[in-house]
Amino acid sequence: MPNEFGLSFDGSETPEALRAMADVADRGGVTTIWLASHLFQREPIATAAVALAATRRVNIALMAMSPYSVHPLYATMAAATLDEYFPGRVTLCFGVGAPRDLEAAGIAAEHPLGTMREAIALARALLSGESVDHKGERFRVSGRRLANGARRIPIFLAASGPQMLELAGARADGVLISAATSPAFVRWTLDLVRKGEEAAGRRVKKTALVYVSTDDDARVARDRLRRTLGFILRGQHHARNLELGGTPLDQAALAAAFAREDWAAVDALISDEVVKRHSASGRPDEVKAAFAAYQEVGLDEIVASGITAPAQLGKMIELLPQR
Repeated sequence: MPNEFGLSFDGSETPEALRAMADVADRGGVTTIWLASHLFQREPIATAAVALAATRRVNIALMAMSPYSVHPLYATMAAATLDEYFPGRVTLCFGVGAPRDLEAAGIAAEHPLGTMREAIALARALLSGESVDHKGERFRVSGRRLANGARRIPIFLAASGPQMLELAGARADGVLISAATSPAFVRWTLDLVRKGEEAAGRRVKKTALVYVSTDDDARVARDRLRRTLGFILRGQHHARNLELGGTPLDQAALAAAFAREDWAAVDALISDEVVKRHSASGRPDEVKAAFAAYQEVGLDEIVASGITAPAQLGKMIELLPQR
C-alpha cells in the first residue's frame, strides 16, 4: 500500500468534529489533511490555522483554491503565512472550483487552462522570495514580493480533463484526482499526467481522493457511501470514469431519481458492485485490497474521503502500515 495516506474534509464539519478528527489523524500517522475550498462552506484558510495549531505532525493542504474566487496572490500569501508559523506543514493546491458553486456566486470560470497555468506560475514566483513582475492575461503583479521571504511550499493542481492533467505534470509539484473514480480511471488520468512530466523532464507527486468506509459488515460500510457516490456519479462528466471502471449504471435514471428524491431507486441503482468499483469499502480485508488496487495504478498518496466520525477514522488507520 502507499506509504502516504491523507484525509479530506469538505467544509461541512463543525469545529468540534474537525478538531476531534484532526487529533485522531495526527496521532494515527495520517500524512496530510486536505481542506476543501467549497464556496458557501467553512473557509479553509482559517480552518487550516486551527488544525495546524491543534496538531503536531500532520500536514495541511489548502485544497483546490480557485483563482476565480480567490486571487492566487492571496492564496499564496495565506499558504506562506501558515508555513511561517508551521514550517514544512503546508501545501497549496489550485483548482478551477465546482461549476455550480461558481455559478451560484455569479463567477464565470473562463479560459481555465490558461488561468491555472498563470496561477501556478505566479504562486511559484512569489514563493521564491524575489520581486515579481508578472504580466499575464488574467493576473498582474508589478515589482512586489512577499514579506515572508522564500518558502518551500508544494503546489498541487486538482485536475480531471486531459489538458489540465498534462499541465499538472508539466508545471505543478503534484496532481490531485477527484473522488468516486475507479482505479482504471485513475490510471487513465495518471497516463496523461506522465505525458506532461515527460515533456517537461520532471516528476510530480500523484494523489487521489478515494471514498473510504470499512466495517465488519460490508453492507453497513457500503451503505454509508451509497447516496454520496450516486450524487457524484449521476453527472455525465463521469461517463468515462464509469466506462473505464466497467461499471454499468443508468446515469439518466439515477439523475431522475435524485431529482424526485426517490431514495429507494437511488439505492437500487447504486449497487454494492458500483460502490466497490468506485471506493475502498467493505470489510477490512476488502478495503486493504482496494488500497492496493489504487496503489498499483501509480498513486503516491491516497486521500480518504467520506469519513465523518473519529471511530470510522480509527478503523481506517488500523489498516495502514505501521509507522
